[in-house]
Amino acid sequence: MTPAKISSSQVKHIAKLADLKLTSTEAKRLQKQLAAILAYADRLQAVNTAKVMPTSQVTGLENVTRPDQQGACLTAGQALANAAKKKNHYFVIPPISEQWH
Repeated sequence: MTPAKISSSQVKHIAKLADLKLTSTEAKRLQKQLAAILAYADRLQAVNTAKVMPTSQVTGLENVTRPDQQGACLTAGQALANAAKKKNHYFVIPPISEQWH
């Protein structure tokens, strides 16, 4: 089995899709980590599972939930009391991506 390879251009493409700005050191480290992940996936592909029944879950439990219960709640004023910035009844935060400026 040949070792998994990932190119630096693939790393840059993935980073762009994830809206990440990577330093060259981070990109090199990520390239090695992604190659290791792909190599492990290759190892898993090589496992003979012909005699193993497919399993979607193993506990036998279905839809184990509890009823929703409303507890004590803060008022908008209490929730926003320590906010660095607020407008009306909302927190104001910096944008998380350049596309939303």
